[in-house]
Amino acid sequence: MTLTEDRARKNPTPSVRRRTDPDPAVRSQGGQRFLLLGLVLASAYSLFPVWWLIVAATKDRAGLYQSNGLWFSGMHLWNNLHQLFTYEDGIFLRWTANSLLYAGVGSLGGTLIALATGYGLARFDFPGRAVVFACVVGSFLIPIALLTLPLYLLFSEIGLVDTPWAMLIPCLINPFSVYLAKVYTEATIPFELLEAARLDGAGELRIFVSIVLRMMTTGGATVFLLAFVNTWNAFFLPLTVLRGEENWTLNIGLYNWSGKRLESGVDLTSLVLTGALLSIVPMAIMMVAMRRYWRTGVTLGALK
Repeated sequence: MTLTEDRARKNPTPSVRRRTDPDPAVRSQGGQRFLLLGLVLASAYSLFPVWWLIVAATKDRAGLYQSNGLWFSGMHLWNNLHQLFTYEDGIFLRWTANSLLYAGVGSLGGTLIALATGYGLARFDFPGRAVVFACVVGSFLIPIALLTLPLYLLFSEIGLVDTPWAMLIPCLINPFSVYLAKVYTEATIPFELLEAARLDGAGELRIFVSIVLRMMTTGGATVFLLAFVNTWNAFFLPLTVLRGEENWTLNIGLYNWSGKRLESGVDLTSLVLTGALLSIVPMAIMMVAMRRYWRTGVTLGALK
């Protein structure tokens, strides 16, 4: 054995440990766990108020103030519902019908107007189109609260205050819905299809009704749903233009009931919470009923 080999045997060279990247599968699992945790926290944050409202609607007046707010203390839901539907001769049902009228009819009419306007801006070339579209975009940036007082003064001049028209007319004009309809038209309605229909002798009205509306079902459903939710949750406009209780919406009626505790000492908190829980039902039904249109839209985007 040579001198060099003897030294190498006595003092071996330390092995160099190379730094290796973590396994991609491990990194993927870590990212999925982080994403799952974020989704769980977001879901809990979103569902927490709904859970509290469900629990509160099942309690009587004593249970609201003396029990845990996040858990049940007796099932009084049916009694609360009976009081809700019979209080003041069932005025709650009248408010529900008013809200359905304003949100349903107003949103349907506003959707048709928005689809027609968006289609015209997207597929017709006329002088001043860019200016009109700029006005549309600029107008939906204005808060609705700034327009409420001018609308009230205008409706006072023509005698529409405290009538259903004071709520329906503003619902028919929604600049944001026009913007959505224009964008969706540009993405789904090709010029070649319109030209082929014109060559076949179809008029513009027939093209819009028979072709455009059918192809814009998903976009129209989106516009209608957003307009319905916006009108259903409206507060400042009906508070300003509606005076009599028979024309109030659910939001205004429940707000008035919540204030009676300070005005007359009548505590209607149980009825207010039960009514608030029921006010969620129409929007939930609307979301479930129109789910297939949202699914169609997602599938269409994936195919493209």
